[in-house]
Amino acid sequence: MHGTFGWDAPNILDSVFKAYDIRGTVPEEIDARFAHSLGMAAGVKALELGARAMVVARDGRLSSVELSAALQAGLRAAGLHVIDIGMATTPMLYFATRLMDTGAGIAVTGSHNPPNHNGFKLVLDGASLYGDGIAALRDAMRRPIEGAAHAGGRTQMQMQPCYAARVMGDIRLTRPMKIAVDCGNGVAGAIAPSLFRALGCEVTELFCEVDGAFPGHHPDPADPQNLQDLIYCLRYSDCEIGLAFDGDGDRLGVVSKSGQIIWPDRQLILFARDVLSRNQGAEIIYDVKCSRHVARAITEAGGKATMWKTGHSLIKAKMRETGALLAGEMSGHLFFKERWYGFDDGLYAAARLLEILSAASDPSAMLEGLPQSCATPEIKLETAEGEQFALVEALRAQGGFPGAQSINDLDGVRVDYVDGFGLARPSNTTPTVVLRFEGDTMAALARIEEDFRNALRRVAPHVRLPF
Repeated sequence: MHGTFGWDAPNILDSVFKAYDIRGTVPEEIDARFAHSLGMAAGVKALELGARAMVVARDGRLSSVELSAALQAGLRAAGLHVIDIGMATTPMLYFATRLMDTGAGIAVTGSHNPPNHNGFKLVLDGASLYGDGIAALRDAMRRPIEGAAHAGGRTQMQMQPCYAARVMGDIRLTRPMKIAVDCGNGVAGAIAPSLFRALGCEVTELFCEVDGAFPGHHPDPADPQNLQDLIYCLRYSDCEIGLAFDGDGDRLGVVSKSGQIIWPDRQLILFARDVLSRNQGAEIIYDVKCSRHVARAITEAGGKATMWKTGHSLIKAKMRETGALLAGEMSGHLFFKERWYGFDDGLYAAARLLEILSAASDPSAMLEGLPQSCATPEIKLETAEGEQFALVEALRAQGGFPGAQSINDLDGVRVDYVDGFGLARPSNTTPTVVLRFEGDTMAALARIEEDFRNALRRVAPHVRLPF
């Protein structure tokens, strides 16, 4: 090692280092100098862990080309070889780290955030980096880092053919299907239509042109507003099912022929039944935001249901710990270990869904027949930066929920009643409290919502409630 390589201390803000990734506005919070510094810090850490190469991918955002180039320069300055797979989904980055046996990779992506945002998702030592691991990188970036005596090299690779071949080797549709695919102008648009056509589908494309300005609509299928174009398309076409993907392709949204949104916790029930039909007794993980029907359905199908914390990195870590074959989050992250690698992949999850639905005479009836109660989507309560954690802690300590069967503080506050549940959890990525409510009847749902309104007014009377 010799000298410090081009040390020009970038602006390193605590706020961009989130629980599961690094994310901020460009160029105010994240710029090329930041990306270069991150590359050096991540490169040094990867080398310490025994890696010799790092896979780098980028999404379709307008700033991603520049940030990827700077990141790669930093990685190479640290002495690491870079395998650049160009524009690709985040799951394709995960796949490439397995295929190339690097155990290390970085996706330059702002996921579903606004166009002027960008960020990084990291894999080190074969696992998604989160929590203390991300904080350690932040601390390393604040110190001068010595460059290697010899810079690393760089190889460019086309990963899409390898990825598509792997999916096609695993998925078999019983019959061809007519589907609508909405990629929200995110990076999945470069891959999804051709992949599903190769699987035997007739594809109607919505916003599949990759455009970092997101002119169609925001690439976030967790928001019902972003699924309205897909619902309209299904109503006025002969497509049987609608699939939607987020900005970096790691989450899936599903719409039935009649326009019903099949939320990811209901999707998980369908996937659980399928996996358990071949693997009796297998453990399946779901996050705290999921319906009570998920645990019931897993148990009825002969599986072991485990509730866990929200967050793709946390879920993947829990899967490795338990050996679970399947996991899912209400946000749309779905993780298959059976027949796949255990990472979240919206396109692969969609392919597995089509495999199941292609065997049904009426795919929408199968989806709409999945158990459900009266429920809200995710509701976001805006707070001051960092206030979300104190607010939820106050709710846990002082909330007082009359008639509750149980109160679970695994991740936020989940209150279960005999006829529903309510949840308030602090977001680890934005200054919000995420709320969700479910009731067996509309009356039960309204009562549970009122319980939470009263509790929130007691502990945070200044906060404007969005429900």
